[in-house]
Amino acid sequence: MGQLGYTRVSTSSQDAKLQLDALVTAGVQKRDVFADVTSGSKTAIERPGMKRLLEYAEEGDTVVVWRVDRLGRSLIDVLNTVTLLRDRGIHVRSISDGIDPATSTGRLMLNLLATLAEYERELIVERVNAGIAAARQNGTRFGRPLSDPAVIADKLAIAQDARAKGRTAEDAARLVGWSRATLYRHQQALAARQNSTP
Repeated sequence: MGQLGYTRVSTSSQDAKLQLDALVTAGVQKRDVFADVTSGSKTAIERPGMKRLLEYAEEGDTVVVWRVDRLGRSLIDVLNTVTLLRDRGIHVRSISDGIDPATSTGRLMLNLLATLAEYERELIVERVNAGIAAARQNGTRFGRPLSDPAVIADKLAIAQDARAKGRTAEDAARLVGWSRATLYRHQQALAARQNSTP
């Protein structure tokens, strides 16, 4: 049930002293402060200091930050980090923002952050799905590209010839660059086509 501090600055030329001083004043021991000097392009869980913090923190601990934006490079990253910590039973306290799980206002703020995170994730899913639908309408095909039927027929003929000469299905498939399952799939498709033609 300890207090752990976290500081983050974007470049080595920036100074985390202001953050560190605020954490120490709030009761965090210097030895319990985890720090990152990293660009904003990395998500929280990709940063070495945050990784060490997550490995060290236990349920019931409180992670104290100077400002909540230190936890992530964007709103969604901050929200995801807060959610990750809360899911592990770790409290979050932000000095400047007044987010403190010991107060009703702080708990309200944390619940709002969690709600915003869920909302943001739903918006992202909606945008991705809308983008995929628009791309499909414009003729974009998704998934594995279609194989040339003539190439498949040639490969099937080679594989069948190899099988007729006593090669195993696996050897015959490997001969044309397929797995055994792919060979069987193409053989079944060919048999289905032949059976459906009068």
